[in-house]
Amino acid sequence: MSNENMSNEIVRAAEIISEADSIFITAGAGMGVDSGLPDFRGDDGFWNAYPVFKSSKQSFRDIASANSFFADPVGAWGFYGHRLNLYRKVIPHDGFRILKEWANRARAGSFVFTSNVDGQFQKMGFASSLIEECHGSIHYLQCTRGCGQVGSANAYSIVVNAELRAEGMLPRCRGCGGFLRPNILMFDDWWWDDMRQAEQREARLDWLSGDRGKLAIVECGAGCSIPTVRRTSESLLKNDKAQLIRINPNDYSVPEGAIGINMGALDGLKAIDALLKG
Repeated sequence: MSNENMSNEIVRAAEIISEADSIFITAGAGMGVDSGLPDFRGDDGFWNAYPVFKSSKQSFRDIASANSFFADPVGAWGFYGHRLNLYRKVIPHDGFRILKEWANRARAGSFVFTSNVDGQFQKMGFASSLIEECHGSIHYLQCTRGCGQVGSANAYSIVVNAELRAEGMLPRCRGCGGFLRPNILMFDDWWWDDMRQAEQREARLDWLSGDRGKLAIVECGAGCSIPTVRRTSESLLKNDKAQLIRINPNDYSVPEGAIGINMGALDGLKAIDALLKG
C-alpha cells in the first residue's frame, strides 16, 4: 500500500470513528505484541520467546496442548505459570487507552471481542460484562477432572524455574481436589469448559440486538492463520450501518468498502487518533 493510499484510509477511518454511535472492538494477537508480549507465530517465533524449548524441538502446539496437563502437569504449569506471571505484570500500551476514549464517547456504547487471553482490556478499564474472550482467559482456572469448577486465578501463585518447570504445589480444585488448569481453549482440547465464554457470547449477542446506530468495527492485530476474530468482524457488515476498520501490518486485506490499514495496532490507532484530535 502506498503512503498516499494509507493516508487516505486513515482519514476515512477517522471520519468513521468521529461519526460512530457505537464501537465494536475486535482484537487478535497483534494487539498484545505492542505491549511487549511474545509473538508465537511459527516455531521460530515461539523458540525466540522460549529458547528453552528449542533444543527439544517442542513447538507451541506441543506445549499449549490440553494433553500436557495430563502427561506433564509440572511442565504445563511451567509454561502457563510463566505466561500468567507475565500477563499479570504487563502494562497495556497506549492503543488501549485510545480505544477506551473512543468507546467512552460513543453514545450507544461499545463491546470488545478478542481472541487474546491476557486480560489487557479489563486492566485498561473496559467493563468485563462487555467483553467476550472467545479463547478464554488465563486469569481463570478450571478443573482437569471436569467437575464444572471455574474460578479466578487471583488466589494462586505459580513459581517457575529457569527450565520453565513449575515448583511447589500446583493449583488444585477446592471441590474435588483435582489439578487446575487455565480456562483457555488449547490445542486438541476436548476438555475446555466454555461456560464462562458462553455467557460472554450471550452478552455480545444481546448487545448487538440493540439499536446501535452507526457502528464502527475497529479490528486490531487479527491475522488470517486463526480467522475467528476476522470472521466475527466481517459478520457484522450485514448491518448496512456498520463499517469495518482493519489495522494489521500484514493481513490488511478487506471486503469491498471496508478500510485496511497496513500498520501495527498501536501505530494505526495513534495515527487515527491524531487526526481526530488535530
